[in-house]
Amino acid sequence: NRIMPDGKTVIVPMDHGVTNGPIRGLENMQTIINKLLEGGADAMVIHKGIAKTVDTGNAGLIVHLSGSNQFSPDPNRKVRVCSVEEALRIGADAVSVHINVGANNESEMLQKLGSVADECDGFGVPLLAMMYPRGAKIQSEHDPEAVALAARLGAELGADIIKTNYTGDVGTFRKVTDGCPVPVIIAGGPRAKTDTDVIKMVCDAMTAGGVGVSIGRNVFQNDDPTRMTRALSAIVHRGVGVDEALRILGVKG
Repeated sequence: NRIMPDGKTVIVPMDHGVTNGPIRGLENMQTIINKLLEGGADAMVIHKGIAKTVDTGNAGLIVHLSGSNQFSPDPNRKVRVCSVEEALRIGADAVSVHINVGANNESEMLQKLGSVADECDGFGVPLLAMMYPRGAKIQSEHDPEAVALAARLGAELGADIIKTNYTGDVGTFRKVTDGCPVPVIIAGGPRAKTDTDVIKMVCDAMTAGGVGVSIGRNVFQNDDPTRMTRALSAIVHRGVGVDEALRILGVKG
């Protein structure tokens, strides 16, 4: 109920410190969290060490259980770095795992997803699965067929919410949401060229049956993270269109 108060959600993932270190926007975690809270973020994804040192206010706390870093011999190999029980002791409202579908060690990650889902069911904890098509056989991480498979795979193995890539247009993403029996939210991906691109993508994803977003860099690296969060929340929770969202953000369409 805290993460999806009306069945929809604006989540800001900030687990990037494990992968990339203290990148721009995440130098001081409490500072950026305060800005996101002011903008109305529903939940945040952070790692256990950060969760022990910050106050996420009324926002849902999602503790991320997966990790790897950019200097690893295989950055796509996400290993388990936290248990569900440990996340609960910290105060988590939910947990998340990252699965790279098509990666060399996909089988290990799928096994992890299945076991985490079982633990979550035992504790009554919602599970967010970040399902990304990434590997030698994946020509595009936004390929509709690959994204649809990744989303369905996460749901089949027990996830309560699926985070995945937007496919680029309403028609193809509708097939992703129609084929997934649990709610689907979109990732933000790399820093977009313009804020308008982000706003349009989110509006289209909602039109296609998505229930929200989990966008990191395009929020916490924005010139005004509070206003960007507020604009995304207006799209997701109030159904405003591109023009109104850009007005909230202070950008001319």
